[in-house]
Amino acid sequence: MSLYDIRGLEKTYRVGEVETHALRGVDLTVAPGEFTAIAGPSGSGKSTLLHLMGALDEPSAGEVILEGRRIDRLNRRSAARMRLDNLGFVFQAYNLIPVLTALENAAFVLELRGMGRRDREARAMAALDDLGMAEYADRRPNQLSGGQQQRVAVARALAAEPKIILADEPTANLDGDTGHALIELMRHLNREHGATFVFSTHDPRLLDSVDRIVRLEDGRVAGEEARAAS
Repeated sequence: MSLYDIRGLEKTYRVGEVETHALRGVDLTVAPGEFTAIAGPSGSGKSTLLHLMGALDEPSAGEVILEGRRIDRLNRRSAARMRLDNLGFVFQAYNLIPVLTALENAAFVLELRGMGRRDREARAMAALDDLGMAEYADRRPNQLSGGQQQRVAVARALAAEPKIILADEPTANLDGDTGHALIELMRHLNREHGATFVFSTHDPRLLDSVDRIVRLEDGRVAGEEARAAS
């Protein structure tokens, strides 16, 4: 059984009389345990596709089926519950909560799930430590650099140990050593725990590490290639 079945997916944005076709009939299947990159030039629809896969937006047409369930039809409350139970996100904009510390941000999803404070903070601190951020656990986002905020956002996604992680340019703003460490950590979660990863990325380091690359051009799937990941 596929994890994701995406059929005829379209997304059109309208501003006044101007229409922008972000996705044009995308078909895509993702199996459990994949480590897959969505690649393509800016404006090709990568981020839009990830948002629709996460039920963060509604398609103009087509279907997004996750484990046999159409998530494009969920109401707001059901979509939020589905995301909380199944998905982890890494956004380009970080989406950290300004009044929370790095540790509190990393533990936030676990708090929403009802995990006790001691357990959630222990797991969040372990994720921060894996990303070299333990010493910044008490700092708020405005006290962190862009790269440090990116690492906290990744820690939040990884600490929750979701079945699926959707990541929009996860290694953006990270230096070489930190980017490599993040890729290795995500690969470990994929291989040892079976977590499914779908990324959008331009990063050749990440593209060299994935099992499959799906290329988008002008909102359409232009091709796919299997990779012999390192």
